[in-house]
Amino acid sequence: MIRALTGFSTRNPWKVILVWSVVGLFLALLGQSLLFRVTQSQSGDFLPATYDSAAALRIAEEKFGAKPDANAMTVLVARTDGKPLTGADERRIGRVAAELGRRRVEMPEPSGDGPAFLAKDYSQTPKVSPAMVAPDRGFELLSVQLTGNATDPGMHDLYRAFRDEVKHEFAGAQMRTGFTGGLAGLVDTTEAEKTTGDVVSALMVGLIVLINILVFRSVLAAFVPLLAVAVISGAALGTVVCAALVTGIDLDTSTPNLIGVVLIGIGVDYFLFLLFRFREQLRAHPDLPARAVAAEVTGRVGTAITSAALTIVAAFATLGIASFGQFRVLGPAIAVSVLVMLLASLTFMPALLAVTGRRMFWPSRSLRREPRPGAAGRLGDLVARRPLTLVVASVALLGALAAGAAGVRTDFDQTGGDEGTAAAATAAEINRALPAGVSDPTTVYVTAEQGRTLTTRSVDALPRALAKVQGVGKVGSTVLNQDRSAARIDVYLTADTQSRQARDLISGPVREAVALSTPAGMEAHVGGTAAIFADISTAVDHDLKTVFPVAAGLIALILIVLLRSLLAPAVLMIAVGLGFAATLGASALFFQQLLDKPGVNFVLPLVLFLFVVALGTDYNILISDRIREEMERPGTARAAVSRAVRHTAPAIATAGVVLAASFGSLAVNAAPATQQIGFATGLGILLSAFVLSLVLVPALAVLLGRGIWWPVRPGRGKGRHQAEPWEGGRAHDEAFPRPDGALEPGPRNAS
Repeated sequence: MIRALTGFSTRNPWKVILVWSVVGLFLALLGQSLLFRVTQSQSGDFLPATYDSAAALRIAEEKFGAKPDANAMTVLVARTDGKPLTGADERRIGRVAAELGRRRVEMPEPSGDGPAFLAKDYSQTPKVSPAMVAPDRGFELLSVQLTGNATDPGMHDLYRAFRDEVKHEFAGAQMRTGFTGGLAGLVDTTEAEKTTGDVVSALMVGLIVLINILVFRSVLAAFVPLLAVAVISGAALGTVVCAALVTGIDLDTSTPNLIGVVLIGIGVDYFLFLLFRFREQLRAHPDLPARAVAAEVTGRVGTAITSAALTIVAAFATLGIASFGQFRVLGPAIAVSVLVMLLASLTFMPALLAVTGRRMFWPSRSLRREPRPGAAGRLGDLVARRPLTLVVASVALLGALAAGAAGVRTDFDQTGGDEGTAAAATAAEINRALPAGVSDPTTVYVTAEQGRTLTTRSVDALPRALAKVQGVGKVGSTVLNQDRSAARIDVYLTADTQSRQARDLISGPVREAVALSTPAGMEAHVGGTAAIFADISTAVDHDLKTVFPVAAGLIALILIVLLRSLLAPAVLMIAVGLGFAATLGASALFFQQLLDKPGVNFVLPLVLFLFVVALGTDYNILISDRIREEMERPGTARAAVSRAVRHTAPAIATAGVVLAASFGSLAVNAAPATQQIGFATGLGILLSAFVLSLVLVPALAVLLGRGIWWPVRPGRGKGRHQAEPWEGGRAHDEAFPRPDGALEPGPRNAS
């Protein structure tokens, strides 16, 4: 199947390139246009209905008309001269607020990407109402609600139009305004980070191009992989968006960004794997047509790429069994994207190699001469001579880093990226005068059983009990819905609702008070930000215990099939497990100790496990497949491992740096979760590439010899290599120095 695809693509390269270019461009434009119709940012909507906060959200929507895509904001209004508000000022604020609540805000012309007719019109009449006056009468707060996808640039444009109207109206009354919370903070942060994001993206692309130029000394080899991956990534994102639209599934707002980073990283990696082997065989066979070499190389390397990609697919597909919807959607989305990249790796990339041929490496003259062994050759010799020393050193390094995992704490803070923005300054001004939770109350919803009608008196026990809970600053009045079948009680905490203190308060004393004080015949559920994060914490803990073993089992099964061995997969799984623990421990030390953060983000352990184990296994598959291939040739296992490292080290090192840089670009993102994923995954990829794949795994292969492939060991004298005479030639006339100083046959470095 693999050779059929690569063979067809190298025989009909222009047709394949044309199909991918047209389909890729179409899907990219379609996906970008429809993206914000299938994404949503409300974390609570990803919780199973059985959780308490999810039940509260359902009651809010069914009984109180709350909309799932409602965006609540707070507007601060104060006198421009800094004096306390007077009664006349408050009346004037009330009149302006009432007028704003009756005036329809028209959405400006779309500023996002894609055709205008596909853009969603968010024009609407906002909900505006007075909330409270500061104790010192320094300002009054207004509660505002705009409905729509908070991540859609069109919704951002609508908010800006509304913000300008509010500023204009109050400026005429000699008052200043400030905006914070929800959409206001998101827009300010997006604007503040736009330049930084553009610069980082440009630097990442520049770094990838520079690395390729330094490695291949070629113009085409520097730019063709990036252009190809851009086309494939657009097609993959479009496929995921269309699938979500057809199935009615909502994607988390971080999913498209992660898909882009993953595909850039692994796409360039896979192209590099092909380029290194293509160059190696072009050197060894200068008289063969480049198209024939491309067909053979892509067919052989395609097997390793397929196994590597299926490892990622299997790992992320296991997220489909997660209880937390954000994980359950992220996993299959990335799995589908990687399948698209795999298809392109077996069709589009081989076609590009067949078309460019030896011109791919122009103007470099490296195809005309044998390369020096270089650092890769020295590393191969070192691994062959000192395997035990390198195993001990690698395990000691990884073990020391893994020790930091013992002190890992989880954090749910979703702020932290908006420091220095106008929204952050407004929030700070409010917090100086009012409790931290005043703009984001926890809400208790009460419903009556069997259609019973509620009164404020019938639920009085609840607000009285909640007022006695330490950490509750204020309890609002009981509000009944229109048919009196449900009641809402707002609870204002003294702690920041996104802090661990607030989560512990909700999951403990608040919910205990609600359970004990809910009158007979009624049900009560606690909702709000702190309650949602408390339940997410429970869901994530459950998913960690479920997904880890299932993902590990699937990866091990793929390795067994690929490597045709039982011992080698066990060695690789132990190695990547140690790499994951080292990465998590190092991340905990960096964020908790060095940066003094309250903990690592709650999504990091699971996402890091999947990224580091699945993506890191790519490099282990590449080196292991080459070790087995070399062990099928005549000679000792020690020499075979040395040759494998010489040939493969440049590809793994280059690909590791590119993939780490791709993920590292996320570290400048405004969202704390994305920052940590970027840093930690980049570190994990570097450890996987430079410690596991280039040192630990080859050194273990030297120590175990051909026994690592038990129960089916490669032959010492005959193997598949001898059955393929086209691959012989000048690649096998170099002597390899053994530790005792003698010489034994071995290939020249062809990397």
